[in-house]
Amino acid sequence: KDIEAPPRKASMTETAPDFRLDGYEAVNDRVAEHFWQHITINDTSFTVLAEHHTSDDQHSYYVLHDGSATWGFPGDPQIVALHLKRDVATRTFRFDRAELPLPAMAQSWLIARGCPEEAILLHEGLGTTPADDATRALEERLRRDGDHFALLRSYTHDMEQPIQTTVLLRALDEQASMPFRVLLEEADTETSTHTLREGGFANFEAATTWWDAFWRGGRDVPLPAAPPPARQITPPVVAARTVPPAPPWRPGR
Repeated sequence: KDIEAPPRKASMTETAPDFRLDGYEAVNDRVAEHFWQHITINDTSFTVLAEHHTSDDQHSYYVLHDGSATWGFPGDPQIVALHLKRDVATRTFRFDRAELPLPAMAQSWLIARGCPEEAILLHEGLGTTPADDATRALEERLRRDGDHFALLRSYTHDMEQPIQTTVLLRALDEQASMPFRVLLEEADTETSTHTLREGGFANFEAATTWWDAFWRGGRDVPLPAAPPPARQITPPVVAARTVPPAPPWRPGR
């Protein structure tokens, strides 16, 4: 089943998700420690935006909003993708996780790890919903082709309306035109809607020049148009997750 939370904002009521781990133990001490550090310690701050469980109970996939991120380091991503893997014979579990700036990117991360796309969709009518067809189309492409890109950096500014998130991506295909992409999401929790736009850049310097101008210049700098990247015929190799570096400049809180 899929579950989605109320609008993403610092003041929303948060409830701990059910990770279905009663009777299970981490497969080793290292996994237990990491699960405590990254998941258990924050579980009351998580709100489930979407979840899917396989019928054999071996896999669970979650898109989570981390409400505690708004009080952490300025600009940190607020979405967590979580993949739980259970061994029902030994009653042990492992997990993978990623902190990502947008729900569609978390969905893409989970889809690349075996979750059916239709099973991890966010329901409309709860939380912020796409404001237009352009947003819906771009989110669909991110879900399906998001692992064609590496995440370089992101910044979420949630202290005023609209909540704005910028994401800098680099195409894994070295032959791609406009290999650097910037995503801009603007979420209005008063209307419970959001827009998502994409800009294309020929090189890293051009992308970061726009980035600095946007955050220094009042956050109304238009994105240059970007053609959709060509779909790859063969499945792309999923890049290992890395922690995105901090932007060169962060707006004050």
